[in-house]
Amino acid sequence: MRVGIGNDHAGYELKVDLAAYLREAGHDVVDYGHHDTTSADYPAYGRAVAHAVVAGDVERGIVICGTGVGISIAANKVPGIRAVLCSEPYTAHLSRLHNDANVLALGGRVIGTGLARLIVDTWLAAQYRAGRHARRVHQIETP
Repeated sequence: MRVGIGNDHAGYELKVDLAAYLREAGHDVVDYGHHDTTSADYPAYGRAVAHAVVAGDVERGIVICGTGVGISIAANKVPGIRAVLCSEPYTAHLSRLHNDANVLALGGRVIGTGLARLIVDTWLAAQYRAGRHARRVHQIETP
């Protein structure tokens, strides 16, 4: 799978770990993030990943800031994005099954690498179940 990943300074270390982890698992990772721990504004990186998802340059996106909140809000401003902030795998799983979430947000200062890897694995493996959920996803997409 081709995955876009973006981060600010607070998400840098987790991004580095997850990008390597995803590449080892055979995924193609495109880095749209900040490249060190010097202060950086998360909205630009959240939008960059979101635009790549909408354009079809990547299949899914992962965005990381300190808590995951700001960068998920920024990503969700891009029409067509359904970004979900997760700090455990159950929500990650259901966000794909029920909401067809196409961007995963994580908090680099909230979760450790082991948990982040588990969340990412769960989220990437889960498949959207349209059915009764399609109506609701359509309602999300309709202004």
